[in-house]
Amino acid sequence: MSFFTDPNITLDTKLLELLYMFMGVICLYTGFKNLKDETNKHRVGTATFWILLGIVLAFGRWLPSKVSGALIIALTLPTIFKRVGVGEKKSIPQEKIEEYANKIGLKLFLPALSMGIFAIIFALLGSNALVGIGVGVIVGIMLLMFYSKDNTIKVFFNEAADTLTILGPLSLMPILLASLGAIFESAGVGEVISKLVSYIVPEGNITVGIIVFALGMVIFTMIMGNAFAAITVMLAGVAGPFVLQYGADPVIIGMIGLTAGYCGTLLTPMAANFNILPVAMLDMKDRFGVIKNQFLLAVCLLIFQIIYMITFS
Repeated sequence: MSFFTDPNITLDTKLLELLYMFMGVICLYTGFKNLKDETNKHRVGTATFWILLGIVLAFGRWLPSKVSGALIIALTLPTIFKRVGVGEKKSIPQEKIEEYANKIGLKLFLPALSMGIFAIIFALLGSNALVGIGVGVIVGIMLLMFYSKDNTIKVFFNEAADTLTILGPLSLMPILLASLGAIFESAGVGEVISKLVSYIVPEGNITVGIIVFALGMVIFTMIMGNAFAAITVMLAGVAGPFVLQYGADPVIIGMIGLTAGYCGTLLTPMAANFNILPVAMLDMKDRFGVIKNQFLLAVCLLIFQIIYMITFS
């Protein structure tokens, strides 16, 4: 309790830690639920994965770093040996779905909107937007409970566990990929890229620099699966020395350059939460069906963004 009573630790940090603990509890529940699911032929491996992840999320702040590292390595083993699976999920009758849809109507969107609304409110107040999202989730749960007495806490835990089970280890991809940018930058990848690009971009040619920066954002985002991870490397390695130092507007280059990275997000399976999870959840036959349908849009957007940066920066 010393962490939560320490006056030197900000309220945001304490609230964020509570959210991590709550997420850990959900993962633990998911693990034990799968352990009891006899329809899941890989229930032991599935339970091991989620229970270990739940321990790290809920108690990681207080665990020694080596212990946390060992647990993370251990939870990868069921995945590596393909021992994380899904059991049979009981579907809700179509009649029941239609009944709830007619009863709730468009109010159904309010719980989802609450996450974005509270994230914006917290950000405008100078607080942590992640905490705002957590508050929005809680408000959304309260709204759904108000809509129907059938929406009990157990229902939310069960639905969360079922969703996590369907997503499986892919649910960790955004967390892992988001850390790559900082790791690459600390490893000096930006400096290496800068040296390589110096052989391609003529000194002082902002136009060529912008094109290389935009294409680099796309390529690195495809590798990392996350534009936020890519931009830290590309700003240091390309945009800074070859574009910004010659007078380009940093606001436009940073903002539009980030959206150029999103074009890479549309084109890579590494962006699992966008391009692979829908395939799994919708049971699509073509594993790369989402990416194929986004290809032309991504190319058109990238061309527009490059022209925009050259014209207005």
